[in-house]
Amino acid sequence: MTVHEKFLALGTHYGKVYLLDVQGNITQKVDISPVKINQISLDESGEHMGICSEDGKVQVFGLYSGEEFHETFDCPIKIVAVHPQFVRSHGKQFVTGGKKLLLYEKTWMNRWKPSVLHEGEGNIRNVKWRGHLIAWANNMGVKILDMISKQRITNVPRDDISLRPDMYPCSLCWKDNLTLIIGWGTSVKICSVKERHASEMRDLPSRYVEIIFQFDTEFYISGLAPLCDQLVVLSYVKEVSEKTEMECCARPRLDIIQPLPESCEEISSDALTVRGFQENECRDYHLEHSEGESLFYIISPRDIVVAKERDQDDHIDWLLEKKKYEEALMAAEISQKTIKKHRILDIGLAYINHLVEKGEYDLAARKCQKILGKNTELWEFEVYKFKEIGQLKAISRYLPRRDPILKPLIYEMVLHEFLESDYEGFAMLIKEWPGDLYNNAIIVQVVVDHLKKDPQNKTLLRTLAELYTYDQRYGKALEIYLTLRHKDVFQLIHKHNLFSSIRDKIVLLMDFDSEKAVDMLLDNEDKISIDRVVEELENRPELQHVYLHKLFKRDHHKGQRYHEKQISLYAEYDRPNLLPFLRDSTHCPLEKALEICQQRKFVEETVYLLSRMGNSRSALKMIMKELYDVDKAIEFAKEQDDGELWEDLILYSIDKPPFITGLLNNIGTHVDPILLIHRIKEGMEIPNLRDSLVKILQDYNLQILLREGCKKILVADSLSLLKKMHRTQMKGVRVDEENICESCLSPILPSDASKSFSVTVFHCRHMFHKECLPVPSTVSNQLNLCGYERSPSSRTKGQMVCFCHPQRRAHVCRGL
Repeated sequence: MTVHEKFLALGTHYGKVYLLDVQGNITQKVDISPVKINQISLDESGEHMGICSEDGKVQVFGLYSGEEFHETFDCPIKIVAVHPQFVRSHGKQFVTGGKKLLLYEKTWMNRWKPSVLHEGEGNIRNVKWRGHLIAWANNMGVKILDMISKQRITNVPRDDISLRPDMYPCSLCWKDNLTLIIGWGTSVKICSVKERHASEMRDLPSRYVEIIFQFDTEFYISGLAPLCDQLVVLSYVKEVSEKTEMECCARPRLDIIQPLPESCEEISSDALTVRGFQENECRDYHLEHSEGESLFYIISPRDIVVAKERDQDDHIDWLLEKKKYEEALMAAEISQKTIKKHRILDIGLAYINHLVEKGEYDLAARKCQKILGKNTELWEFEVYKFKEIGQLKAISRYLPRRDPILKPLIYEMVLHEFLESDYEGFAMLIKEWPGDLYNNAIIVQVVVDHLKKDPQNKTLLRTLAELYTYDQRYGKALEIYLTLRHKDVFQLIHKHNLFSSIRDKIVLLMDFDSEKAVDMLLDNEDKISIDRVVEELENRPELQHVYLHKLFKRDHHKGQRYHEKQISLYAEYDRPNLLPFLRDSTHCPLEKALEICQQRKFVEETVYLLSRMGNSRSALKMIMKELYDVDKAIEFAKEQDDGELWEDLILYSIDKPPFITGLLNNIGTHVDPILLIHRIKEGMEIPNLRDSLVKILQDYNLQILLREGCKKILVADSLSLLKKMHRTQMKGVRVDEENICESCLSPILPSDASKSFSVTVFHCRHMFHKECLPVPSTVSNQLNLCGYERSPSSRTKGQMVCFCHPQRRAHVCRGL
């Protein structure tokens, strides 16, 4: 049989040739010979056919024209091949093969001229003609002839000569115009025809053949064909029977293999069931292929099997048959543009049904999101199906909430299912679902009915509050949240601006979470005034203190009218913050604060208030008598920096050795220690006296060092400044014709530059002719701006001073 992209040509053992369409229907029948048809050949156009038979007949004729050639040989002709371009005038050629390979060419007189291409190596077993190359196989191997140069360009020898060439024939196939695939026995070779470089030709053909792939298989080759960069191989297989333990024929195999340089990789393998395979031999199978459609025809004595490359539809069919729905769905999604037989939605629905049948309800519900997409009708159908099997809870988490939105009845049905059996699940759905998915009033009424049976159920109460919030009944929601002391109450107030509703609920909010409540109230003073909050907390002074304390921390002046009240609140509930409050507040009445502190015997606070009120001596006395803490007394005296306080402290401490030790250790930098040491009674034992005296001496030495260091720095700075002043005073002063004498108001420079003159210039830039300088005794009467005086100092005797700036001396007088 031979294959054209338009039809098939099939020869039988009874000498008949049938033309079939690609579906296998007979379209034409030709009687050729009473014996077996050996070979059929077609040109590329499919318009000319060559046939040879066992009785030596060869016919070449046109299927649609009257052109015909007949020849009968005296031996069986096994092979015939017409020129691929036979339809053209220059291509009227064909070859036949028996014991010789003959080429027939049509001459200009319409006669056929034969010529021998090859002989002497046994029968010609196979011929394939492609372009300008003819490949044929005989008992010795495979040859290739270049029809342009009429030269044989290669000889590929047969590998296994032990196999009979008639029982294990050679398979030839051109992959393209320059690539030949050879299969013989168990050996496969892929040959490439290449052009020889001009420098290498000499007497050699212009082309040569290179074997690019060569490998052996585990089976006998009955046919082969190319499939992209892979090979389709029809294999003849023998196996050992388990019953008879003898070798027998197995079903033929169709394998796809990937050629490698010296081996191959099996991609897939399929065993074919054909009739009578047990009696068939390797030569009984053939493989033909249609290049245009990737169709492969397996020919056996009784059957023709058509194989085609599997597409995604075939793959999906196989996956569905094996119940691998997820893989089928994935394959359909990947190839949705190429599949023709299947729809993604149908596969998905089948997958959901399969999961439901297996009892995997959660997974089935999850897949609904992806498979059903935005199809509301399918969603509602699936929800009712889950309801029928009692699995509404399973699908509830995956119901669409936005684009699309299902009918409210669907969501209400699911909520009712949860409300009957799972309060927590019901509450979760209410929290997650937008309030516009269902009829809120209906759900509220159902929840209220359930609360009648269980009024204290916190889950239902919390859910009811959320439902009221969705329904914008914030007042009722707030009451429930406050009753439950729920953390979302503050968020609800902020989100919906419910400050007008909490004016009479401030105590409840403070009892629930005083920190959050105070922060909220202080952040919204414009909505709930400070006075209103203080008034509401009047009966809860501990909460009132928390509010006012945080108010004071934010701004010392906003709650100034309550500072007097805060004194008592701090004293009662928060004494550690009383003293910082007294220090920071400028509005609390000191007398009232002192009274409260004295009543409660708060010594530190009383000391601070006394000192602030100017009664430092009483404060110091309280520190000494009440606290009996010399360090604090000394620190207090240092802060006040009052000599009388130090005197009082010394007098009080003079008969108390521990106090004397403290004073000796700290008094050195503020009071002369001699004053204290002279007053110590002889014979008094003072703890650590030696260490204290050493410390006094060290402090004294340190003071001396500091003074000396400061003196050195002062002297160095004074000298540096003196030098700078001297350099400045030594600089010249510009005098020109624009300057005038401050006494006579005439130009300071004479009009005649040749005459000598004298000028006195002060640092304040006042200038005088020497003869115009006023007498000091008459300066006040004669001159208001500048004058001069004789300094009584011996060091500045004779120097003149400007009356504008007496500290500035004049330049030395210069005669110009």
